[in-house]
Amino acid sequence: MQKTLPLYVTSGEPAGIGLDICLDLAKRVDTRPVVILADKKALQQRAEQLGVQVQLLDYTGQNQSSAQGELYVEHIATACDVVAGELNPQNSAYVLEQLRRSAEYAMQGKSIAIATAPVQKSVMNDAGIAFSGHTEYFQEFAGVQRVVMMLATANLRVALATTHLPLRDVADAITAERLTQVIDILLHDLIHKFKLSTPRILVCGLNPHAGENGYLGREEIDVINPVLEQYRSQGHDLSLCMPADTLFTPMHLKDADAVLAMYHDQGLPVLKAQGFGEAINITLGLPFVRTSVDHGTALNLAGTGQANASSLHVAVDLALQLVE
Repeated sequence: MQKTLPLYVTSGEPAGIGLDICLDLAKRVDTRPVVILADKKALQQRAEQLGVQVQLLDYTGQNQSSAQGELYVEHIATACDVVAGELNPQNSAYVLEQLRRSAEYAMQGKSIAIATAPVQKSVMNDAGIAFSGHTEYFQEFAGVQRVVMMLATANLRVALATTHLPLRDVADAITAERLTQVIDILLHDLIHKFKLSTPRILVCGLNPHAGENGYLGREEIDVINPVLEQYRSQGHDLSLCMPADTLFTPMHLKDADAVLAMYHDQGLPVLKAQGFGEAINITLGLPFVRTSVDHGTALNLAGTGQANASSLHVAVDLALQLVE
């Protein structure tokens, strides 16, 4: 029998809801193995705390499918016992090992995709690990010059020209070179991964009212629109800069395949207001598929039974869909 490659799910920060939502994956029946990277003891303890009946199976590399009520687990040991809701910097190396191992398997062709549960950036940095996020970590691991962060719901996709930057640094970061790299990746993956032959992309201006013809800023005139004009002249269906406060209205969005926002909090609040808990994060431009939940570690919900696992289910579903 031909071996079926797995999808790996990183369980993330063990004190948060990552373990809780990973346990919810036992409700699934998948045609290929879905494997959790986690400390098996911590996962079992969280299951007992939540009253979840689940059979944790060691993943051997030969398993073929995921059955309801079972979870395949590849064990990675934590440094210290895990207490729900209580961060411990000593377990940060364990979190990083999940990411390293999942990326290594993906790069080596030992998995089809990665789906990630949330991590706590602050505690990893407290532990002396310079860490700005999953997106940047996978970019560096894969050795690619640029990746694009895109969040999606059933009805809206929002890609970001810049990601985790202080707001005062955003304008300087929006260069013609960066925009060209971002748009190239966005077009490529919308066409080749999402199977959209001619994607229609709406582009947010950086400034209020998209600069108001230069009175509220010149980035649209001097940098952004000239890049967009080049793509439009090549036949790509991109808008020129639009005011973000009117772009995100049903009239404009009804025929759009994606929106390109200039910075993190320009586009993502709209998307999350529309579909929080049902949205997912996709890293475009990697040589492998990586999806993620749209929320954080929610330490106050860990171990309470109140965590919503829907975003992780959607992330797994999309990862499987993109590689078929």
